[in-house]
Amino acid sequence: MEREELERFYRSYLQRCNERRFDELGDFVAAKVDVNGTPCELRSYCEGVQNVVQEYPDFHWELQQLLVDGDWLSVRLVDTYTTTAGRAASLQELAMYHVSDGKIVQVWGDLEHSRLAR
Repeated sequence: MEREELERFYRSYLQRCNERRFDELGDFVAAKVDVNGTPCELRSYCEGVQNVVQEYPDFHWELQQLLVDGDWLSVRLVDTYTTTAGRAASLQELAMYHVSDGKIVQVWGDLEHSRLAR
């Protein structure tokens, strides 16, 4: 994929996440994907994303920066949500994605549930 294609690809992926269209993530993520060095199936990957929005229904990923280097994407996101106590909260998220054959095959990121305010 060319640079512009990768940028569009990621923006479309993020849009699906924000629209809760998790059943379409297979259009973007390989059947087998490494997440922070751990192999997992697409189903598990999608469940991980879904778990965040189940706990925080208004969770929203907002892209701040997107860098492309070959078949790697690096992103900085600001995640906004309402805590279980009803307070507005936000945090910065950093992630790197390796794309091969038009699918995300590797992800390195720092969104850990322990970082989310309750």
